[in-house]
Amino acid sequence: MKTKIYLDNAATTRTAEEVVEAMIPYFTENYGNPSSIYELGQRSKEAITTAREQIAGVIGAKTEEIYFTAGGSEADNWALKAACEAYEGKGRHIITTKIEHHAILHTCEYLEKKGVEVTYLNVDENGLVDLDELQKAIRPDTILISIMFANNEIGTIEPIKEIGMIAKEHGILFHTDAVQAFGQLPIDVDDMHIDMLSSSAHKINGPKGIGFLYIRKGVKIRSFVHGGAQERKRRAGTENVPAIVGYGVAAKRAAETMEERIAKERQLRDYFIERVEKEIPYVKLNGHPTKRLPNNINFSFRFVEGESLLIMLDMKGIAGSSGSACTSGSLDPSHVLLAIGLPHEIAHGSLRLSLGEDTTKEDLDYTLEQIKEIIQRLRDLSPLYEDFMRKEKK
Repeated sequence: MKTKIYLDNAATTRTAEEVVEAMIPYFTENYGNPSSIYELGQRSKEAITTAREQIAGVIGAKTEEIYFTAGGSEADNWALKAACEAYEGKGRHIITTKIEHHAILHTCEYLEKKGVEVTYLNVDENGLVDLDELQKAIRPDTILISIMFANNEIGTIEPIKEIGMIAKEHGILFHTDAVQAFGQLPIDVDDMHIDMLSSSAHKINGPKGIGFLYIRKGVKIRSFVHGGAQERKRRAGTENVPAIVGYGVAAKRAAETMEERIAKERQLRDYFIERVEKEIPYVKLNGHPTKRLPNNINFSFRFVEGESLLIMLDMKGIAGSSGSACTSGSLDPSHVLLAIGLPHEIAHGSLRLSLGEDTTKEDLDYTLEQIKEIIQRLRDLSPLYEDFMRKEKK
């Protein structure tokens, strides 16, 4: 069945029509290399400058502090690896959390093999970092704190401003993976004391394959890709002009619609969460009840396998995702859900739904009815559920 209801906007979003329209001329007409001095190349260069201005404006940054990358994962890799290299004379210790995206966690694993020491902070049952634990983790040789702005699975928004203040007080660089937050939440890099910030266009109705790393002026970060002099000699390679243009338009569009979009998504999110908690037994909401992304819904259903739930929803024309990594070939449940204290058997029965600008109340009503039916069918097939109900009746 063709997908009728798309509720996986945390994974990727539909590229907006105006974004596509803005990109097309840079494939077919204004296709010059931005490094060229003739007019066709200069048109591309000007387009990149405009996009950089549009993106910088969303987070209160200077235009020259925005560096384009191939996506959020590259930006995360660049921030951590280059910071450790540039500041190794000061120390070789960094701090992150146990619930980061794998672009951070796997980079940290790589750095540990290179002799960097990494402290992985715990989070509470809602996914929030303990600021006292962060303070205690800081050492004289700590050079970087990297904590995500908002979690991609459970939607919890971290106390970024407070973390930034702690980092600044200790003279430590602060990087945040804001892939889920950029264009979704208000961000001010100066007010929040953010030194580096990662983002990706396809999370905000922009094209795939383009992201940026914000690097505060004065931060010593070396080149990540060597070659030409692009991106002020910090990232070599001919710029992806159409994608950069699309990112600029998507960022401007997201900023202009943010307030209205947040209000709408929060209302729909809370409506759906309330109905699920009232109408489906043995369910747990994952993530902070209020300090969460406006479009994020994440539930664990007892006595249910998340993979089965996803497949059956897909058969009903609904696209969602699971907190479990089953669909990627792993039998291990989500590291995020384990970090907030869920036992394996409950973490495996998780469902993440992420709303988008096209989501309607009717979509959610239909989705809920299908979930209720599927959950009951799966539980009826579960020996664990049968045993549980037998004991409940005694």
